[in-house]
Formats: sequence, structure tokens, C-alpha cells
Amino acid sequence: DEMERSMNDALQAVKRTLESTSVVAGGGAVETALGIYLENFAHTLGSREQQAIAEFAEALLVIPKQLAINAALDSVDLVAKLRVSHHQAQADPKTADKNLHHTGLDLVNGVIRNSVEAGCLEPAMSKVKSIQFATEAAISILRIDDVIRLNAKEEPEHDHHH
Repeated sequence: DEMERSMNDALQAVKRTLESTSVVAGGGAVETALGIYLENFAHTLGSREQQAIAEFAEALLVIPKQLAINAALDSVDLVAKLRVSHHQAQADPKTADKNLHHTGLDLVNGVIRNSVEAGCLEPAMSKVKSIQFATEAAISILRIDDVIRLNAKEEPEHDHHH
């Protein structure tokens, strides 16, 4: 039963990839690249915006970190190497090795590699939707938290010393 479900999931992933009009590098490459880009962008902004964007950038790194953890690999070391690779790719795009943009995790060998050359690809639309849904969920949680805080402030203090 579990094997049938896993096989169905794998076939659905292949189907989505084949139906997709474009693909992106897998293995945490997109999340790492976006995280580095947003980190750099955050440094150009003011206080609250800077902190919010920097936190979002850090949250994106949960994906490659969790991939490494699930493969029983050293997530700290691998994510650090991913970050360095993507930082180099974005620091000077004209001189950087073009393959650095595609650096992702190789979970079989416990290293980073060019995910595109290795055939580790994901449908671009799936990636966009995943990031959109995660962002919307985070915003919803923050809004609920704000409402709870506002309600707590509006409640009058009760005098317990009758």
C-alpha cells in the first residue's frame, strides 16, 4: 500500500515536470539563490523592512537544510557551501562561473553540485506556487498573532481585590 502510494507520487512528479513549460534547478538551489538575493536586498532597506526580508531569506534556507537532514547529512556544512556558491554567483554575475547559479544538493553523495547538469530539476510553476503558499501561510499566522495581541490589549484590567 505504501509502495503504491510512493510510486504514484513519483509518477505525478514526473508528469508535472513533463507538463511544465519550464524547469528550475532542484536540490535547494532556488531557495538558496532567492535567500541570498533577498539577504543582499535587505541590506539596502530601513530597519523593519530589512529585518522582515532578512528573516524571510533565512526561512527559505529551511528547505535545503531539511533536505540534508532527511538524508542524514551534515546540514550546516552543506547549506554553508550552498550559500557560498550562490553568493559568488550573485556577487559578480559577469565574472562568476555560470554553473554556480545551478548549485544544489547531491543527497546521494553528500556534496553540492550543478543540479541542472545532474538532471535534478523541478517544475518552475511548482516552485513558484510552493513559495507563494508558504508566504501566504506565514502572513496569515502573523495576522492572527496581531489580532490576538490587539484583543489582549483591549481587554480591561480586572481588579481582583474586591
